[in-house]
Amino acid sequence: MDTESSMAPSTTTRSRALATEAVHAGRDDLAALGLHAPPIDLSTTYPSYDSRGEAERIDTFAATGARLEGPPVYARLDNPTTGRFETALARLEGTESAVSFASGMAALTAVLLVRASMGLRHVVAVRPLYGCSDHLLGAGLLGTEVTWTDPAGIAEAIRPDTGLVMVETPANPTLAEVDIRAIAHSCGSVPLLVDNTFATPVLQRPVEHGARIVLHSATKYLGGHGDVMGGVVACDEEFAARLRQVRFATGGVLHPMAGYLLLRGLATLPVRVRAASASAAELSRRLTADPRIARVHYPKLGGAMVSFEVYGDPHRVISAVRLITPAVSLGSVDTLIQHPASISHRIVDEGDRQASGVGDRLLRMSVGLEDVEDLWADLCQALSSQEAGRQEVLRQEVSGRPARTAAANGPELRPTVR
Repeated sequence: MDTESSMAPSTTTRSRALATEAVHAGRDDLAALGLHAPPIDLSTTYPSYDSRGEAERIDTFAATGARLEGPPVYARLDNPTTGRFETALARLEGTESAVSFASGMAALTAVLLVRASMGLRHVVAVRPLYGCSDHLLGAGLLGTEVTWTDPAGIAEAIRPDTGLVMVETPANPTLAEVDIRAIAHSCGSVPLLVDNTFATPVLQRPVEHGARIVLHSATKYLGGHGDVMGGVVACDEEFAARLRQVRFATGGVLHPMAGYLLLRGLATLPVRVRAASASAAELSRRLTADPRIARVHYPKLGGAMVSFEVYGDPHRVISAVRLITPAVSLGSVDTLIQHPASISHRIVDEGDRQASGVGDRLLRMSVGLEDVEDLWADLCQALSSQEAGRQEVLRQEVSGRPARTAAANGPELRPTVR
Protein backbone atom coordinates (compact mmCIF):
# COMPACT_ATOMS: atom_id res chain seq x y z
CA MET A 1 0.00 0.00 0.00
CA ASP A 2 1.15 3.52 -0.79
CA THR A 3 1.48 5.21 2.61
CA GLU A 4 1.90 8.76 1.32
CA SER A 5 -0.87 11.27 1.94
CA SER A 6 -0.09 13.09 -1.30
CA MET A 7 2.47 13.56 -4.00
CA ALA A 8 4.04 16.98 -3.58
CA PRO A 9 5.28 18.73 -6.73
CA SER A 10 8.78 17.77 -7.77
CA THR A 11 11.68 19.88 -6.55
CA THR A 12 13.48 19.29 -9.84
CA THR A 13 14.97 22.63 -10.90
CA ARG A 14 15.73 21.81 -14.52
CA SER A 15 12.60 21.98 -16.66
CA ARG A 16 11.81 18.77 -18.49
CA ALA A 17 10.12 18.26 -21.85
CA LEU A 18 6.41 17.52 -21.79
CA ALA A 19 6.94 14.00 -23.08
CA THR A 20 9.33 13.34 -20.19
CA GLU A 21 6.98 14.85 -17.63
CA ALA A 22 4.12 12.76 -18.97
CA VAL A 23 6.07 9.61 -18.19
CA HIS A 24 7.64 10.61 -14.86
CA ALA A 25 5.42 13.19 -13.15
CA GLY A 26 3.62 11.75 -10.14
CA ARG A 27 6.12 8.88 -10.01
CA ASP A 28 9.27 10.64 -8.81
CA ASP A 29 9.33 8.80 -5.48
CA LEU A 30 8.78 5.27 -6.77
CA ALA A 31 12.44 4.20 -6.88
CA ALA A 32 12.92 5.28 -3.25
CA LEU A 33 9.89 3.16 -2.35
CA GLY A 34 11.37 0.19 -4.16
CA LEU A 35 8.60 0.29 -6.78
CA HIS A 36 8.42 0.63 -10.52
CA ALA A 37 4.66 0.88 -11.17
CA PRO A 38 2.54 3.27 -9.07
CA PRO A 39 0.59 1.45 -6.35
CA ILE A 40 -3.21 1.57 -6.08
CA ASP A 41 -4.53 2.50 -2.64
CA LEU A 42 -8.15 1.37 -2.40
CA SER A 43 -8.63 2.13 1.28
CA THR A 44 -11.65 4.21 2.19
CA THR A 45 -10.39 4.85 5.71
CA TYR A 46 -7.11 4.68 7.62
CA PRO A 47 -6.25 3.73 11.23
CA SER A 48 -5.15 6.39 13.67
CA TYR A 49 -4.46 6.01 17.39
CA ASP A 50 -4.09 9.75 17.96
CA SER A 51 -7.66 11.06 17.86
CA ARG A 52 -6.64 14.50 19.14
CA GLY A 53 -4.09 14.80 16.40
CA GLU A 54 -6.63 13.66 13.80
CA ALA A 55 -9.07 16.29 15.03
CA GLU A 56 -6.46 19.00 14.58
CA ARG A 57 -5.64 17.85 11.07
CA ILE A 58 -9.31 17.78 10.10
CA ASP A 59 -9.81 21.25 11.58
CA THR A 60 -6.88 22.47 9.51
CA PHE A 61 -8.42 21.07 6.34
CA ALA A 62 -11.79 22.62 7.17
CA ALA A 63 -10.12 25.99 7.65
CA THR A 64 -7.67 25.95 4.73
CA GLY A 65 -8.52 23.18 2.25
CA ALA A 66 -4.82 22.32 2.10
CA ARG A 67 -3.80 18.72 1.52
CA LEU A 68 -3.17 16.93 4.79
CA GLU A 69 0.36 16.28 5.96
CA GLY A 70 1.04 12.72 7.06
CA PRO A 71 -1.07 9.62 6.39
CA PRO A 72 -4.56 9.88 4.87
CA VAL A 73 -7.66 10.07 7.05
CA TYR A 74 -10.61 9.28 4.79
CA ALA A 75 -10.92 8.77 1.04
CA ARG A 76 -13.27 11.74 0.61
CA LEU A 77 -10.53 14.00 1.94
CA ASP A 78 -7.67 12.67 -0.14
CA ASN A 79 -6.23 9.53 -1.69
CA PRO A 80 -2.57 8.79 -2.50
CA THR A 81 -3.32 7.30 -5.93
CA THR A 82 -5.53 10.13 -7.16
CA GLY A 83 -2.99 12.54 -5.64
CA ARG A 84 -0.35 11.21 -8.01
CA PHE A 85 -2.58 11.91 -11.00
CA GLU A 86 -3.28 15.43 -9.74
CA THR A 87 0.42 16.15 -9.32
CA ALA A 88 1.18 14.88 -12.81
CA LEU A 89 -1.61 16.82 -14.50
CA ALA A 90 -0.62 20.04 -12.73
CA ARG A 91 2.93 19.60 -14.01
CA LEU A 92 1.72 19.04 -17.56
CA GLU A 93 -0.55 22.11 -17.46
CA GLY A 94 2.07 24.24 -15.69
CA THR A 95 -0.08 25.06 -12.65
CA GLU A 96 0.61 24.90 -8.92
CA SER A 97 -2.08 22.33 -8.24
CA ALA A 98 -4.86 20.19 -9.69
CA VAL A 99 -7.96 18.72 -8.09
CA SER A 100 -9.66 15.64 -9.52
CA PHE A 101 -13.34 14.73 -9.56
CA ALA A 102 -15.63 11.88 -10.55
CA SER A 103 -16.38 13.47 -13.95
CA GLY A 104 -15.78 16.58 -15.97
CA MET A 105 -19.22 17.88 -15.04
CA ALA A 106 -18.50 17.31 -11.34
CA ALA A 107 -15.33 19.34 -11.81
CA LEU A 108 -17.18 22.24 -13.47
CA THR A 109 -19.88 22.08 -10.79
CA ALA A 110 -17.24 22.45 -8.08
CA VAL A 111 -15.76 25.50 -9.81
CA LEU A 112 -19.18 27.17 -10.02
CA LEU A 113 -19.94 26.34 -6.39
CA VAL A 114 -16.67 27.86 -5.22
CA ARG A 115 -17.40 31.13 -7.00
CA ALA A 116 -21.05 31.14 -5.89
CA SER A 117 -19.97 30.66 -2.26
CA MET A 118 -18.13 33.97 -2.61
CA GLY A 119 -21.28 35.73 -3.86
CA LEU A 120 -20.08 35.61 -7.48
CA ARG A 121 -22.88 33.77 -9.27
CA HIS A 122 -22.67 35.49 -12.65
CA VAL A 123 -20.79 33.77 -15.49
CA VAL A 124 -19.81 35.18 -18.86
CA ALA A 125 -19.47 32.43 -21.48
CA VAL A 126 -18.75 32.06 -25.18
CA ARG A 127 -20.60 29.48 -27.27
CA PRO A 128 -20.23 26.83 -28.36
CA LEU A 129 -19.47 24.88 -25.22
CA TYR A 130 -20.01 21.19 -24.55
CA GLY A 131 -23.79 20.72 -24.39
CA CYS A 132 -23.95 19.77 -20.70
CA SER A 133 -21.72 22.70 -19.75
CA ASP A 134 -24.08 24.96 -21.69
CA HIS A 135 -27.06 23.45 -19.88
CA LEU A 136 -25.50 23.64 -16.42
CA LEU A 137 -24.76 27.34 -16.88
CA GLY A 138 -28.04 28.28 -18.49
CA ALA A 139 -30.55 26.20 -16.55
CA GLY A 140 -29.78 27.81 -13.21
CA LEU A 141 -29.40 24.45 -11.50
CA LEU A 142 -26.69 25.87 -9.23
CA GLY A 143 -28.18 29.34 -8.89
CA THR A 144 -25.86 30.76 -11.52
CA GLU A 145 -26.76 33.38 -14.10
CA VAL A 146 -25.02 33.36 -17.47
CA THR A 147 -24.46 36.03 -20.09
CA TRP A 148 -23.65 34.55 -23.50
CA THR A 149 -21.46 36.71 -25.69
CA ASP A 150 -18.86 36.62 -28.41
CA PRO A 151 -15.21 37.19 -27.50
CA ALA A 152 -15.39 40.88 -28.39
CA GLY A 153 -18.21 41.45 -25.91
CA ILE A 154 -16.63 39.87 -22.82
CA ALA A 155 -15.34 43.05 -21.17
CA GLU A 156 -18.70 44.76 -21.54
CA ALA A 157 -20.58 41.73 -20.17
CA ILE A 158 -18.60 41.59 -16.90
CA ARG A 159 -20.48 42.78 -13.81
CA PRO A 160 -19.47 43.30 -10.16
CA ASP A 161 -20.87 39.83 -9.34
CA THR A 162 -19.15 38.06 -12.26
CA GLY A 163 -17.21 35.14 -10.87
CA LEU A 164 -16.00 33.47 -14.03
CA VAL A 165 -15.47 33.78 -17.75
CA MET A 166 -15.64 30.44 -19.55
CA VAL A 167 -14.53 29.39 -23.03
CA GLU A 168 -13.77 26.11 -24.74
CA THR A 169 -11.10 26.14 -27.42
CA PRO A 170 -11.13 24.31 -29.74
CA ALA A 171 -14.86 24.21 -29.08
CA ASN A 172 -17.12 21.20 -28.96
CA PRO A 173 -18.24 20.33 -31.63
CA THR A 174 -17.43 23.02 -34.21
CA LEU A 175 -13.73 23.22 -33.26
CA ALA A 176 -13.96 27.02 -33.29
CA GLU A 177 -10.91 28.67 -31.72
CA VAL A 178 -10.55 31.81 -29.64
CA ASP A 179 -7.53 33.88 -28.70
CA ILE A 180 -6.96 32.92 -25.05
CA ARG A 181 -4.52 35.73 -24.39
CA ALA A 182 -6.87 38.40 -25.77
CA ILE A 183 -9.80 37.03 -23.78
CA ALA A 184 -7.73 36.85 -20.60
CA HIS A 185 -6.92 40.53 -21.07
CA SER A 186 -10.63 41.32 -21.46
CA CYS A 187 -11.39 39.47 -18.22
CA GLY A 188 -9.40 41.87 -16.05
CA SER A 189 -9.46 40.47 -12.52
CA VAL A 190 -12.17 37.89 -13.26
CA PRO A 191 -10.73 34.37 -13.61
CA LEU A 192 -10.77 32.88 -17.10
CA LEU A 193 -11.63 29.18 -17.25
CA VAL A 194 -10.59 27.32 -20.40
CA ASP A 195 -11.99 23.89 -21.15
CA ASN A 196 -8.87 22.25 -22.58
CA THR A 197 -10.39 18.80 -23.15
CA PHE A 198 -9.95 18.77 -26.93
CA ALA A 199 -6.47 20.30 -27.07
CA THR A 200 -4.87 18.70 -23.98
CA PRO A 201 -1.61 20.17 -22.62
CA VAL A 202 0.14 18.54 -25.58
CA LEU A 203 -1.25 21.19 -27.94
CA GLN A 204 -1.83 24.15 -25.62
CA ARG A 205 -1.34 25.18 -22.00
CA PRO A 206 -3.91 27.91 -21.34
CA VAL A 207 -2.22 29.28 -18.21
CA GLU A 208 0.71 30.33 -20.37
CA HIS A 209 -1.72 32.63 -22.20
CA GLY A 210 -3.37 34.14 -19.14
CA ALA A 211 -6.06 31.63 -18.13
CA ARG A 212 -6.29 30.97 -14.39
CA ILE A 213 -8.37 27.77 -14.41
CA VAL A 214 -8.07 24.82 -16.80
CA LEU A 215 -10.81 22.21 -17.01
CA HIS A 216 -10.58 18.69 -18.43
CA SER A 217 -13.03 15.93 -18.93
CA ALA A 218 -10.32 13.39 -18.07
CA THR A 219 -12.58 10.69 -19.50
CA LYS A 220 -11.39 11.73 -22.94
CA TYR A 221 -7.74 12.13 -23.99
CA LEU A 222 -6.16 12.02 -20.54
CA GLY A 223 -7.50 8.49 -20.01
CA GLY A 224 -7.36 7.74 -23.71
CA HIS A 225 -8.80 4.24 -23.82
CA GLY A 226 -12.53 4.66 -23.25
CA ASP A 227 -12.45 2.79 -19.94
CA VAL A 228 -12.29 5.45 -17.21
CA MET A 229 -14.37 8.46 -16.19
CA GLY A 230 -13.05 11.51 -14.40
CA GLY A 231 -12.60 15.26 -14.39
CA VAL A 232 -9.84 17.55 -13.21
CA VAL A 233 -9.24 21.25 -12.63
CA ALA A 234 -5.72 22.68 -12.90
CA CYS A 235 -5.24 25.99 -11.09
CA ASP A 236 -3.28 27.82 -8.39
CA GLU A 237 -3.14 26.37 -4.88
CA GLU A 238 -5.45 29.00 -3.39
CA PHE A 239 -8.30 28.01 -5.70
CA ALA A 240 -7.43 24.31 -5.40
CA ALA A 241 -7.88 24.51 -1.62
CA ARG A 242 -11.43 25.77 -2.08
CA LEU A 243 -12.13 23.05 -4.63
CA ARG A 244 -11.01 20.37 -2.18
CA GLN A 245 -13.42 21.72 0.40
CA VAL A 246 -16.29 21.57 -2.09
CA ARG A 247 -15.25 18.07 -3.16
CA PHE A 248 -15.24 16.90 0.45
CA ALA A 249 -18.65 18.43 1.11
CA THR A 250 -20.33 17.20 -2.08
CA GLY A 251 -18.58 13.84 -2.43
CA GLY A 252 -17.68 14.09 -6.12
CA VAL A 253 -14.40 12.23 -5.60
CA LEU A 254 -12.38 10.38 -8.20
CA HIS A 255 -12.10 6.66 -7.48
CA PRO A 256 -8.52 5.44 -6.85
CA MET A 257 -8.73 2.94 -9.72
CA ALA A 258 -9.74 5.78 -12.03
CA GLY A 259 -6.85 7.84 -10.68
CA TYR A 260 -4.46 4.99 -11.46
CA LEU A 261 -5.79 4.58 -15.01
CA LEU A 262 -5.62 8.32 -15.65
CA LEU A 263 -2.04 8.51 -14.42
CA ARG A 264 -1.18 5.62 -16.72
CA GLY A 265 -2.98 7.37 -19.57
CA LEU A 266 -0.86 10.49 -19.15
CA ALA A 267 2.29 8.51 -19.88
CA THR A 268 1.24 7.93 -23.48
CA LEU A 269 -0.75 11.16 -23.95
CA PRO A 270 1.82 13.00 -26.12
CA VAL A 271 2.35 9.98 -28.37
CA ARG A 272 -1.37 9.32 -28.75
CA VAL A 273 -2.35 12.92 -29.40
CA ARG A 274 0.38 13.51 -31.97
CA ALA A 275 -0.28 10.28 -33.86
CA ALA A 276 -4.05 10.78 -33.93
CA SER A 277 -3.61 14.44 -34.88
CA ALA A 278 -1.54 13.49 -37.93
CA SER A 279 -4.30 11.18 -39.13
CA ALA A 280 -6.98 13.78 -38.37
CA ALA A 281 -5.13 16.41 -40.41
CA GLU A 282 -4.92 14.04 -43.37
CA LEU A 283 -8.60 13.09 -43.13
CA SER A 284 -9.49 16.77 -42.91
CA ARG A 285 -7.56 17.41 -46.10
CA ARG A 286 -9.32 14.59 -47.95
CA LEU A 287 -12.76 15.55 -46.66
CA THR A 288 -12.21 19.15 -47.78
CA ALA A 289 -11.63 17.93 -51.33
CA ASP A 290 -14.60 15.54 -51.31
CA PRO A 291 -17.68 16.80 -53.23
CA ARG A 292 -19.98 14.94 -50.82
CA ILE A 293 -18.88 17.24 -48.01
CA ALA A 294 -20.32 20.73 -47.62
CA ARG A 295 -17.85 22.02 -45.06
CA VAL A 296 -14.97 20.78 -42.90
CA HIS A 297 -14.03 22.13 -39.47
CA TYR A 298 -10.46 21.55 -38.37
CA PRO A 299 -8.61 23.87 -35.97
CA LYS A 300 -5.43 25.75 -36.83
CA LEU A 301 -4.06 24.37 -33.57
CA GLY A 302 -4.39 20.85 -34.94
CA GLY A 303 -5.64 17.96 -32.89
CA ALA A 304 -7.43 14.66 -33.31
CA MET A 305 -10.96 16.04 -33.72
CA VAL A 306 -12.57 16.68 -37.11
CA SER A 307 -16.10 17.94 -37.71
CA PHE A 308 -17.76 18.08 -41.10
CA GLU A 309 -21.11 18.88 -42.65
CA VAL A 310 -22.61 16.61 -45.30
CA TYR A 311 -24.99 17.47 -48.12
CA GLY A 312 -27.06 14.36 -47.53
CA ASP A 313 -28.48 12.65 -44.45
CA PRO A 314 -25.90 12.55 -41.61
CA HIS A 315 -27.79 9.73 -39.92
CA ARG A 316 -27.09 7.50 -42.93
CA VAL A 317 -23.37 8.07 -42.42
CA ILE A 318 -23.68 7.12 -38.75
CA SER A 319 -25.51 3.91 -39.61
CA ALA A 320 -23.15 2.96 -42.45
CA VAL A 321 -19.72 3.08 -40.77
CA ARG A 322 -18.17 -0.31 -40.03
CA LEU A 323 -14.63 0.26 -38.75
CA ILE A 324 -15.37 3.62 -37.15
CA THR A 325 -17.54 3.29 -34.04
CA PRO A 326 -20.78 5.30 -33.89
CA ALA A 327 -20.65 6.29 -30.23
CA VAL A 328 -20.61 9.22 -27.84
CA SER A 329 -17.46 10.58 -26.21
CA LEU A 330 -14.04 11.07 -27.76
CA GLY A 331 -10.31 10.78 -27.20
CA SER A 332 -10.05 7.00 -27.33
CA VAL A 333 -7.53 4.91 -29.23
CA ASP A 334 -10.29 3.95 -31.66
CA THR A 335 -12.13 6.36 -33.95
CA LEU A 336 -15.62 7.48 -32.90
CA ILE A 337 -18.27 9.43 -34.78
CA GLN A 338 -21.49 11.05 -33.60
CA HIS A 339 -24.22 13.51 -34.56
CA PRO A 340 -23.98 16.46 -32.12
CA ALA A 341 -27.48 17.80 -32.75
CA SER A 342 -28.88 14.43 -31.63
CA ILE A 343 -26.40 13.59 -28.86
CA SER A 344 -23.81 15.89 -27.32
CA HIS A 345 -25.79 19.11 -27.89
CA ARG A 346 -29.33 17.77 -27.88
CA ILE A 347 -30.04 19.47 -24.57
CA VAL A 348 -29.15 22.93 -25.91
CA ASP A 349 -32.05 25.02 -27.21
CA GLU A 350 -32.30 24.52 -30.97
CA GLY A 351 -32.02 28.22 -31.75
CA ASP A 352 -28.94 28.62 -29.57
CA ARG A 353 -27.44 25.46 -31.00
CA GLN A 354 -27.93 26.57 -34.59
CA ALA A 355 -26.66 30.08 -33.84
CA SER A 356 -23.41 28.67 -32.46
CA GLY A 357 -22.81 26.64 -35.61
CA VAL A 358 -24.08 23.24 -34.48
CA GLY A 359 -26.26 22.47 -37.48
CA ASP A 360 -28.34 19.40 -38.21
CA ARG A 361 -25.93 18.10 -40.86
CA LEU A 362 -22.81 18.38 -38.70
CA LEU A 363 -20.92 15.22 -37.74
CA ARG A 364 -18.11 15.10 -35.17
CA MET A 365 -15.32 12.55 -35.46
CA SER A 366 -12.70 11.70 -32.86
CA VAL A 367 -9.82 10.19 -34.80
CA GLY A 368 -8.01 7.30 -33.15
CA LEU A 369 -4.86 5.33 -33.87
CA GLU A 370 -6.01 3.15 -36.76
CA ASP A 371 -4.26 3.34 -40.13
CA VAL A 372 -5.48 6.43 -41.95
CA GLU A 373 -6.14 4.51 -45.18
CA ASP A 374 -8.48 2.11 -43.37
CA LEU A 375 -10.32 5.03 -41.80
CA TRP A 376 -10.65 6.79 -45.13
CA ALA A 377 -11.98 3.66 -46.81
CA ASP A 378 -14.66 3.31 -44.14
CA LEU A 379 -15.61 6.99 -44.38
CA CYS A 380 -15.83 6.78 -48.16
CA GLN A 381 -18.25 3.87 -48.17
CA ALA A 382 -20.36 5.50 -45.45
CA LEU A 383 -20.47 8.78 -47.36
CA SER A 384 -21.45 6.91 -50.51
CA SER A 385 -24.37 5.45 -48.59
CA GLN A 386 -25.66 8.87 -47.56
CA GLU A 387 -25.09 10.21 -51.08
CA ALA A 388 -27.17 7.37 -52.50
CA GLY A 389 -29.91 8.28 -50.06
CA ARG A 390 -29.74 11.93 -51.09
CA GLN A 391 -30.03 11.03 -54.77
CA GLU A 392 -33.05 8.84 -54.04
CA VAL A 393 -34.75 11.73 -52.24
CA LEU A 394 -34.07 14.00 -55.21
CA ARG A 395 -35.47 11.43 -57.66
CA GLN A 396 -38.62 11.05 -55.58
CA GLU A 397 -39.09 14.81 -55.39
CA VAL A 398 -38.70 15.14 -59.16
CA SER A 399 -41.21 12.33 -59.77
CA GLY A 400 -43.69 13.90 -57.38
CA ARG A 401 -43.61 11.10 -54.80
CA PRO A 402 -43.13 12.10 -51.15
CA ALA A 403 -39.66 11.36 -49.88
CA ARG A 404 -39.35 9.05 -46.90
CA THR A 405 -37.71 11.02 -44.13
CA ALA A 406 -37.26 10.74 -40.38
CA ALA A 407 -39.80 12.36 -38.10
CA ALA A 408 -39.40 16.12 -38.19
CA ASN A 409 -39.07 16.56 -34.47
CA GLY A 410 -36.74 13.64 -33.79
CA PRO A 411 -36.51 11.86 -30.43
CA GLU A 412 -37.60 13.46 -27.19
CA LEU A 413 -35.17 15.79 -25.46
CA ARG A 414 -32.98 13.86 -23.06
CA PRO A 415 -29.73 14.28 -21.18
CA THR A 416 -26.78 14.80 -23.47
CA VAL A 417 -23.34 13.24 -23.40
CA ARG A 418 -20.06 14.44 -24.73
